[in-house]
Order: sequence, then structure tokens, then C-alpha cells
Amino acid sequence: MEQNLTDDQQFTTVIKPRNGLFEVDLKEIWRYRDLLTLFVKRNIITQYKQTILGPLWFVIQPALTVIMYMVVFGGIAGIPTDGVPQPLFYLGGVCMWQYFADCLNKTSNTFVNNSGIFGKVYFPRLIMPLADTLSNLVRFGIQVGLFVIVYIYYAFAGSAACPNWYLLMFPVLVVMMAGLALGFGIIISSMTTKYRDLQVLFSFVVQLWMYATPIVYPLSQVRGKVVAGFHLETLMCLNPVTPVIETFKYGALGAGEFVGWGWLAYSFVFMAALLALGIVIFNKVQKSFMDTV
Repeated sequence: MEQNLTDDQQFTTVIKPRNGLFEVDLKEIWRYRDLLTLFVKRNIITQYKQTILGPLWFVIQPALTVIMYMVVFGGIAGIPTDGVPQPLFYLGGVCMWQYFADCLNKTSNTFVNNSGIFGKVYFPRLIMPLADTLSNLVRFGIQVGLFVIVYIYYAFAGSAACPNWYLLMFPVLVVMMAGLALGFGIIISSMTTKYRDLQVLFSFVVQLWMYATPIVYPLSQVRGKVVAGFHLETLMCLNPVTPVIETFKYGALGAGEFVGWGWLAYSFVFMAALLALGIVIFNKVQKSFMDTV
């Protein structure tokens, strides 16, 4: 028999069957959106809360990185930048890569870093890696602002760098970078609950990964080169981050050549499959990770 409940009698907790491995309760995540917002604010505020320069580090870090690249790769190694001014070329790659690396490093420690709060209160566990990914957008936005300022300076200085309509794909490229970082991050986070030494190994892999991505050199530098019977350009494009960063550089700077829609579609499909796999592993591990973390 149905009963009409008053406001004081409404249920606040609904008990449901156990979720499947592929299931992501977006409605529940939306219901906890206030908590997601709080975690995003916490991540932004606490990162540089007790520092002297504070948020200025968002600008200082990429600026110092670009200067180092100019000295080492542009000056000593003499690696060309496809006719683009070195600060502009390096800054474009650094902004995109730094967002990916920051999201990846933070989400890969989700279970280990938050085991205390996970063991005390329930909320959708995906809230934590999502908060890390979203909070890094603030830092990324500031660094992109720095890139725009440098871009305007070189535009007035007569630089040959010129944007084209591929730059309109920038929001999609950011989503793809976030999706790749989130997918890789939650998989690594699920594995490090049992095997802690993977944290050390993974931090080393991320450093090497950057050099396998055209950040400090243009993709044109490896075009036509063959390693162990494989075209080096093809091997580098198999890195799902490469087509994303190259598309951004080509759209913003007009330098080099567009990698092609095929490679960009490959990165998107890779991201979707990676997220699906990550969710399966994440949902499986979150049920028992407190026993091993």
C-alpha cells in the first residue's frame, strides 16, 4: 500500500544493490557536487597557502622551466623550433604537458593519500580524482594566460607564429588531456594500494614520458627516421598525448604539420577505452582497498 509521507518523514538514505564494475553513478556524484566543490577549493588554497609568493608560483614554475629549456635544448643542443620563437614554442608544450603530469601524479595517489578519510566516511570515491583534475584547471588557466601574454608580445614583435582554425579545438584537447590523466591515474592508484613501490617507478616513468612527447623538440625532427625497423614518428604518435599536444601547437603557433584526424581520433578512442578500464579497476579495488592500503 502506498503511503503519502510528510516532509519530516522523507527518506534521506536509499539502500541499493551493489554497483557493477562498469557502473558510474553520475547522479550520486552530482548529488555530492558540493563536496566536490569543497575539495576543489581545498586543493587550490592549500597548495600554496604557507608560501611567500603564493599563486605566483603558477607563473614562476613554467617561466623557469622555459628558460632552462632555452639554455639546454635551444642553446647547447641547438634543437630547432620550426621557426617559432623559443619561449613561445616551449611554453606552449610546457603548459599542456604540465597539466597532464600534475593531474596524473595527483590522481595516481588517490587511495594512498586519502585512506584516512575513505575509512571514516562514505562518499563517491571518484570525487577525489575528479577534484584533483578540476582544481588543476585553475593552474592551467593561469599558465595559458601567461602563454597568451608572451604570444601577444611576439605578435607585435613580428613573429611568424600565426594561429589557425585548429585552435578552436582547444576545449576538446583539454578534455582529452584530462581524460587521459584521469584514466592512467586511477589505474595506477588502484595498483599502488597493494604494490607501493610502483609509486617510485611511476614517478620515474612520467619523467621519461615527457621526452617521448614532442615538448622540447618539434615532431618534424623525427620525421623520416627509422629505429629498429619502425618509423620513429609513428612510434611517437602511438603515445596518445603526442597528437593532442601537436594539434594544440599547430593550431596556436601554425608551425609544423597537423598530425592528422586519424591520429587525433586514435587518442580520443584510447582515452575512452582507458577511462572505461580505469573505472572497472577502480570500482573493483575501492570495495576492499582498506584491507591492503
